[in-house]
Amino acid sequence: MSLAELDALDRRLINRLQEGLPLSPRPFAAVAGELGVAEDALLERLARLRASGVLSRFGPMYHAERLGGGLTLAALAVPEADFERVSEAVNAFPEVAHNYRREHTLNMWFVLATETPSRIAEVIEAIEAATGLPVYNMPKEEEFHVRLHLPV
Repeated sequence: MSLAELDALDRRLINRLQEGLPLSPRPFAAVAGELGVAEDALLERLARLRASGVLSRFGPMYHAERLGGGLTLAALAVPEADFERVSEAVNAFPEVAHNYRREHTLNMWFVLATETPSRIAEVIEAIEAATGLPVYNMPKEEEFHVRLHLPV
C-alpha cells in the first residue's frame, strides 16, 4: 500500500494518532469516537496500515534516561558494497531503536536505547565486533523537544 492509496479515513486516523492517545481506560475508543467510527473498525484499520507497511512503527515513546536507561546516537562509515550486510547486523541488536541511511561519510545512523547507561558501551563494542567497523558514539549533550508531525 502506498500513501496515494490511503483513503480519507486512513489519513484522518494517521494525522490524529500523531497527536497522541488520550489517557483513558479505552484510548482507541475515544479516538474512534472523535473520528466517527467504531473502535473495532479503527483497530482493524490500524492493523492493516501496520501490516501494509504504511506505518512502520506504532507504540509509545519512552524517555529511556528517566527510566534509568541509556540513550545515544551512533554512526558508522559503511562501504557501499557492504551496506546491506552491515545494516542487517546492526538491526539485529534489540537495542537499536531505528537505523537510517544518510548521504555523508558517516552513512549509517542509529539510536541505541539500553536498560542501563553502561550498556551503551557494551552494545557499541558488540556492534563493532559484528560489523568490523568503528562506531562513532554521539551522546546527547542537550535535549530539545521537536514536535514532529507529518500530515498525510
